[in-house]
Amino acid sequence: MKIALVQVASPPEESPGARRSRVAEMVAAARGSDLVVLPELWAVGYFAFDSYAEQAETPAGPTVTAGREWARELGAHVHLGSIVERDSRGALFNTAVLIAPDGAIVHTYRKVHVFGYASREAELLTPGDALEVADTAFGPLAATTCYDLRFPELWRDLVDRGAKSVIVPAAWPAARREHWRLLTACRAIEEQVLLIACNAVGVQAGGVELGGHSRVVDPWGNVLAEAGTEEGLTFCETDPAMVDTVRAEFPVLADRRWPMPSPEQAMRK
Repeated sequence: MKIALVQVASPPEESPGARRSRVAEMVAAARGSDLVVLPELWAVGYFAFDSYAEQAETPAGPTVTAGREWARELGAHVHLGSIVERDSRGALFNTAVLIAPDGAIVHTYRKVHVFGYASREAELLTPGDALEVADTAFGPLAATTCYDLRFPELWRDLVDRGAKSVIVPAAWPAARREHWRLLTACRAIEEQVLLIACNAVGVQAGGVELGGHSRVVDPWGNVLAEAGTEEGLTFCETDPAMVDTVRAEFPVLADRRWPMPSPEQAMRK
């Protein structure tokens, strides 16, 4: 599997439409890749909270429509990062979207853990309440988004549902970059998954600097590729079948003894 991580800057003076046009050129440069991955809320800009309601869209909106065209043109899977999605009731979600080479939407994920620290995401957006794993050409694949990295129970749930690769679009600030690097490695090791994480870069609304360092981490914790702090593409080639190999060789997941029985259950035994 050839992966392209597309680090995108979302400067506040640039309109979402202009950004989509600019990102289209970046995505086109990923031709030859099997999977192209973008960051969290790159079109609107994660920290552009005052624009969330105005820029919210459905899966038939401009960002997903553009992503479907990109996937067809490249003949590749495109993980669009995420959009501010408005549902039929008017609720807003941070929704990640995976598009197949034929332009079909094959997986969506509404961010479960919306962020409240120095952020208005938790105020403005509704948390998701569902987890799904998609069967793809790369094997069982799922997604989490940014802050979800801090909640290992969500990741274990995905593994229990069959996930072997997990994509992580993010808008992780530079101030906590070492947390990003540590947690992406931890989640890959403890869940024995191939972790594909794409972070935003540049300075967004409110003067917040994003951390970059998009990376691919294998189930042993080896960093197969890592970007820097500039906008651009980072490429990686790897074999998702390594997940089965690692799990067979070092069967941590099979050795789990949890949940432990309650004292009452133990006494009945």
